[in-house]
Amino acid sequence: MMTTLLTIGDAAKASGLSAKMIRHYEQSGLVRKSPRTDSGYRLYNSEQISQLRFIRQARKLGFSLQDIQSLLALWQDPQRESRAVKQLAQQHLTEIEAKISELQHMQQVLTSLAQSCSGDASPNCNILKQLAKPD
Repeated sequence: MMTTLLTIGDAAKASGLSAKMIRHYEQSGLVRKSPRTDSGYRLYNSEQISQLRFIRQARKLGFSLQDIQSLLALWQDPQRESRAVKQLAQQHLTEIEAKISELQHMQQVLTSLAQSCSGDASPNCNILKQLAKPD
């Protein structure tokens, strides 16, 4: 069976990533470097396209490159234990929840500050006064 090889432009279309990001993921070691044609074009096989799609999905969920490397290794290991995958996902979820909490706090403070400023022609602004206060 002949394997279809795609150029980086076609690999970008097939994976939903830009050619620049594909090159970045190659340089970072997430995807093995592609062989090149005599004229220097990178060629990607179906396995690499699947990896690139996997990376794109993981990035959309906010996983770090290090976590994605771990997830890829688990994905490619038929002997993996699902608890290792769940642990990575759960750890990431905890980080997201902490960020959400931090953003909600920022929203509350900014809402309060915005309400405390008259927003008229006066030079007085409580927002600037609050920002200039020491912690």
